[in-house]
Amino acid sequence: MTAATLDSLLSEGLDGRRVLVRSDLNVPLKDGAVTDDGRIRASLPVLEKLAAAGARVLVTAHLGRPQGEPEPKYSLAPVAARMGELTDVPVLRASDLVGPSAQEKAAALQPGQILLLENVRFDARETSKDDAERAALAAELTALTGTGGAYVNDAFGAVHRRHASVADITAKLPAYQGDLVRDELRVLQRLTEAPQRPYTVVLGGSKVSDKLAVIENLMSRADTLLVGGGMVFTFLKAQGHGIGKSLVENDKLDTVRGFLEAAERQNCRIVLPTDIVMASRFAADAEVEVLPVDALESGRAGAEALGLDIGPDTAKAFSTEIAQANTVFWNGPMGVFEMEAFAKGTAAVAEALTTTEAFTVVGGGDSAAAVRALGFDEDSFGHISTGGGASLEYLEGKSLPGIDALEA
Repeated sequence: MTAATLDSLLSEGLDGRRVLVRSDLNVPLKDGAVTDDGRIRASLPVLEKLAAAGARVLVTAHLGRPQGEPEPKYSLAPVAARMGELTDVPVLRASDLVGPSAQEKAAALQPGQILLLENVRFDARETSKDDAERAALAAELTALTGTGGAYVNDAFGAVHRRHASVADITAKLPAYQGDLVRDELRVLQRLTEAPQRPYTVVLGGSKVSDKLAVIENLMSRADTLLVGGGMVFTFLKAQGHGIGKSLVENDKLDTVRGFLEAAERQNCRIVLPTDIVMASRFAADAEVEVLPVDALESGRAGAEALGLDIGPDTAKAFSTEIAQANTVFWNGPMGVFEMEAFAKGTAAVAEALTTTEAFTVVGGGDSAAAVRALGFDEDSFGHISTGGGASLEYLEGKSLPGIDALEA
């Protein structure tokens, strides 16, 4: 089946109806303030569209990884405040999820208003492996909508989870696919079903284990894989290079060797760095040297050095590869971009994506955060995903429970 769309819900008429929306508001906080509001801004269009249609909009979302009970540092209060700053629609907040505050404020909610419920993961039933427990929470969320309620899943970043507010809720309320989820799926289908070639994938991030399945799946689809970030040192060690104290997953060396061999058979080029920015220690003011990959332990720090970014020659080579592609998917920074000394590789990849004529996709998570932190115009990219983990699981060929539930 095909999921019912937001447009079909709007066509039914929403004046006064309560609509429960699962949004992705999992944003970084520092000192009680939102430091990157990208996911909030991405979620607002659907909420505003519903409010404009006269709906009473209830929003459920998670933030962080609380252990199934309230933790003040994971409260959605700062998110509600930022939402209120970004939209003209009145944004109210409940101090609990399905308790007295949520019940009172949901009952009093007026058409055209938004009510943000407290962190859904403050309730252990949200992530429970027990079907009955998740169903019970879904029923209590449903009760907040009253007669004629509806559910919209607009949280692409959560659709790979079999959680109460993502999957089980669809058995309780008429369910619809939000525009954000629709757009994400269209982009991913374009990447997997008929990408315009040459198709280049840029992978970074800290651990190769996080990308094993996506590498395996994309080798048969992409023409070129550019590998950077901390995960590259497992590749370099697998090739016999000394890597000093750089991050490595020794238990994945044989797997990586297998990837390098399989890529050749599948006519997929895996391009590794030729130089690395090596640091004397993990610190913004560390002494740094750019060294070739066959001599990473030859610098002043010797075998104590650790790699924290791709080098300038590699950055240029990666940029050239991107310029020659017609489709580019990027997931994972090239280095520790939060420190200026180790941000140049990530900035070079981002810059290359903004100047190419190719269809470009930034695959969420740290890559999207890097784009914003480094000051790039988001409109310069073809698409910036809001769901890093969900995007990767889709590209791995896995089914996504939240999507399956909408289509059931």
